[in-house]
Amino acid sequence: MPDSPTTPPTAPPPASVWGGDRLDLDAYLARIGFDGDRTPDLATLRKLHAGHAASIGFENIDIILGRPILLDLETLQAKLVRARRGGYCYEHNLLYAAALDRLGFHISGLGARIRLGDDRLRPVTHALLKVELSDGAWITDVGFGGEALLAPLPLRDGAEARQGGWTFGLAYEKDTATWVLRSAHEDGWFDLYAFGTEARYPVDYAVFNHYTSSHAHSPFVSRMVALHPRPDLRSSLIGRELTRTRPDWTSEVREVAPEEIPGLLDTEFGIRLTPGDAEALVAHHRA
Repeated sequence: MPDSPTTPPTAPPPASVWGGDRLDLDAYLARIGFDGDRTPDLATLRKLHAGHAASIGFENIDIILGRPILLDLETLQAKLVRARRGGYCYEHNLLYAAALDRLGFHISGLGARIRLGDDRLRPVTHALLKVELSDGAWITDVGFGGEALLAPLPLRDGAEARQGGWTFGLAYEKDTATWVLRSAHEDGWFDLYAFGTEARYPVDYAVFNHYTSSHAHSPFVSRMVALHPRPDLRSSLIGRELTRTRPDWTSEVREVAPEEIPGLLDTEFGIRLTPGDAEALVAHHRA
């Protein structure tokens, strides 16, 4: 029945800053192997985080092949969902944020300074997300790569969680009003990154992304990086060096031939390349 002259037309749903209204949610959920209840609660958040971390690898191949990293949602869906590629933190967490937004989670973007055991002051170059649930705030991050969280953590000083064979913790540094995500190593806690609670948005990540994908000091512009954290194994391919590390901190390291790389990216990291990209990447490593 058409609207009567006195009834205003129904307004379209408001556009979301995170793009949830533009996401092909079913395709994304199929990509990460998610099925079942979609209620925006902790159980769903945990399942989404685990599925994304297990299914979509971390990589910087486009940068190595001389391409820009584009963060619009259509590009992210085409690359990470339909082409079954991977990406780095902004790509992962912006796609993930769109899914959380679409499912009705209350999310905020955050920015972090990488530490990796070193407390030098570094620029904000990492993206993560905060989710507000009925029991408080949680952090969730599917884009850190090597020592990435496998599940959300409550945003609480002293929080610790065993995730697969790995242990993570959060500490609050009062003097700097900074939160620190830590990983338990053989010799104690190892700081991964530090973050504040200032809200960040996709436009902020676009600025951070420009530096990370193009500046000479960025670790992603000079060599290929592929990472995949799993509950019982962390795999990394840095240049041509493949490392597999287990929770008891034993590791296997070997150099791979350029011709091995495309197949290894598929089997070890879940990253599929087109024939043209595979050929270009092999040529890059031969050079």
